[in-house]
Amino acid sequence: MFDEKRKMRKLAEKLGISLSSIENEIKFLHFNELNIVDLMPEMLIMVRSLIASKTFAYKRKPIRTIEKGLLISFQNILINKKSANAISKRSLNNQPHVRIIPSHLESEVLFPKDVHVQQISILVELEYLKHFVGNDADKLSYLFDIEKTFWIEEFLSPEMTDLIAQLADLSIENILPQAFYRLKALELIYLLFSNLLKRKKTDYFHLNNAEIDAVYLVRNTIASNLEKSLSKDELVKIGGMNELKLRRIFTQVFGKGMYEYYNHLRMQKAARLLQQENLSVSEVGYQVGFSNLSYFGRLFEKHFGLKPKKWQDKNRM
Repeated sequence: MFDEKRKMRKLAEKLGISLSSIENEIKFLHFNELNIVDLMPEMLIMVRSLIASKTFAYKRKPIRTIEKGLLISFQNILINKKSANAISKRSLNNQPHVRIIPSHLESEVLFPKDVHVQQISILVELEYLKHFVGNDADKLSYLFDIEKTFWIEEFLSPEMTDLIAQLADLSIENILPQAFYRLKALELIYLLFSNLLKRKKTDYFHLNNAEIDAVYLVRNTIASNLEKSLSKDELVKIGGMNELKLRRIFTQVFGKGMYEYYNHLRMQKAARLLQQENLSVSEVGYQVGFSNLSYFGRLFEKHFGLKPKKWQDKNRM
């Protein structure tokens, strides 16, 4: 425990974060594992598994170690079932997901009490990333425009989940650890960027913290009400902005329109219920808000390539 906290203090110093700003928070964190792979000046990787003894929010200051960079964080990789309903201002979505923000952007990191969290964060320098992407950098130009304050969240693909498991397995002793972590991190970034290229075409605009908080409030409300579809007027009221702006920002951050995102969450929940619970297809359909089971079956097949019963038979634990 002492060793992990010492590592956190050394990391804070390396990232140019004052120790006084983290000391009050670090005492509430109980680390299971902490691994920091220093590949600077191009990249820094942190794998951590921890539990907070109380719920608290930590305001992360801008990272000044590198002038221009991205912070790519893989969230909710591991979480306690009994704490699965812990509420976070920007992290109610308990599904594993990845978040991308500029390294110079201040952000709030919330640690809910008694939630076992495993995260992987990759800090990567922009020019190094451009060189890695090569001639295709223009396809992701919004990621490299340091003047824009953007915030992107993306679901994890099965291929990304497999790679994350390799990075997160701290029990493995690699012969060339730095080469291993660099290779796996770049492979993970490649899969992430491949996912981003499948998003709907949209313009990327500067976002302020109030707009980010508002769109997460809408997203969290959608995620908390999967059994019923909220009306457009209800979501607009929750977001506190006009419909056009809300739709634009929601698509910019999450890569899907609000109704498409709602259906995606319902299908993910349906898959978990079919796999983990002893429920029939009709029971699962009703639980995720479908009165028309034929429509549920068609939508499920569209997402997973199989009808619900066949998928359940193939994937049941």
